[in-house]
Amino acid sequence: MTALLTGVGVGPGDPELVTVKGVNALRAAAAVVVPVLDTGERGRAEATVLHYVDAERVVRVVFALNERTDRARREAAWDAAGVRVAELLREHGTVAFATIGDPNVYSTFTYLAHTIRELVPGVRVETVPGITAMQELAARGGAVLTEGTEPLTLVPVTAGAAVLKEALAGPGTVVAYKFGRLAAEVAAALRETGRTEGAVWGSSLGLPEESIRPAAELLDGPLPYLSTLIAPARRDGGRGGKL
Repeated sequence: MTALLTGVGVGPGDPELVTVKGVNALRAAAAVVVPVLDTGERGRAEATVLHYVDAERVVRVVFALNERTDRARREAAWDAAGVRVAELLREHGTVAFATIGDPNVYSTFTYLAHTIRELVPGVRVETVPGITAMQELAARGGAVLTEGTEPLTLVPVTAGAAVLKEALAGPGTVVAYKFGRLAAEVAAALRETGRTEGAVWGSSLGLPEESIRPAAELLDGPLPYLSTLIAPARRDGGRGGKL
């Protein structure tokens, strides 16, 4: 039987936002892998999965999720995680990997799948899409992502504030991910491009500590790493003005 690895998007944190297909994929797998930091605390993916899967089928695998500078350490963690998941595939045949958001949008699953394809010849890799943080923030914060012919640009601020400023200078909606530690730079970029008005940011979406505020209230200090910003396109043409 061909081994099957499925990346399952479990949304931004609210267990009610996991799709029916996602729940079915988690329950169908013999083992469900959740990524954790080497410090051992329970992550968002694990907390969400435990609403639908018995704890004895959940396997924690360490990833260097917060490692940005030490490439050797990061890749060693990827390799070790790949070996562990390959063992689970050989033992069980079907493994699901739970990832917050969507497995094809800035997800650790991408790196895991690349490693597994090398370690387990013939493995089948599939993904189940998940609701993203920008969708949840748009719904909760009242920010329309796109209208008519508007483009939508998604920027990880870990790429640098200059990349964000370039996107904000354009005509469409800009979504920024991973900017908690660079909140001051993000606030400055919004001001310099005249995009503060109407913009909204959120963190810990769907969790008890959730915070959703106008971007004008961005603080100079750091925010949670998984913060999300939506700066809607400028809309001054009335209803349907961008059609």
